[in-house]
Amino acid sequence: MASRGKSETGKLKQNMEEQLDRLMQQLQDLEECREELEEDEYEETKRETLEQLNEFNESLKKIMSGNMTLVDELGGMQLAIQAAISQAFKTPEVIRLFAKKQPGQLRTRLAEMDRDVIVGKLQRDVYTQQKVEILSALRKLGEKLTAEDEAFLTTNASATLSQFEKVTANLGSEDKILALACTGVEKTKT
Repeated sequence: MASRGKSETGKLKQNMEEQLDRLMQQLQDLEECREELEEDEYEETKRETLEQLNEFNESLKKIMSGNMTLVDELGGMQLAIQAAISQAFKTPEVIRLFAKKQPGQLRTRLAEMDRDVIVGKLQRDVYTQQKVEILSALRKLGEKLTAEDEAFLTTNASATLSQFEKVTANLGSEDKILALACTGVEKTKT
């Protein structure tokens, strides 16, 4: 009791981060193994993972409403989950780095992708999609983008990503963010 809940809060935060990492890794593994799976097996597994993310999001919502000391730390994780659910971001690694607020690692990943597309290790369309996601995540984390990056983002941003940007512009509008997340979940169920 001497910790006044600090150690418990730390354990809760660690458990939540581990759960988020596990779910993001599950999505990443699923994408990497897509070619090895039957289409219906892939869709079913993805649907189940998205349902788990939705349940995790609901747990976060309950925690956040009852314990204000965790709101700031869990807010980033909740946005990452909502991005996954709404499918604004399709790359689990980008979602994970965004949730952990790691702009340095996002920039490193972008540099690796620049190299990979030049040597032909990464397809141009995959590169474009992931670069848009990384640049959007960096912008959301308050990082300054170059004029070239801003132009790339403007030219290549998808409608879903643009909608995510608009909805999350005001982090206080939780209802709008949750509505977008619900829309993404309903689309995957049909």
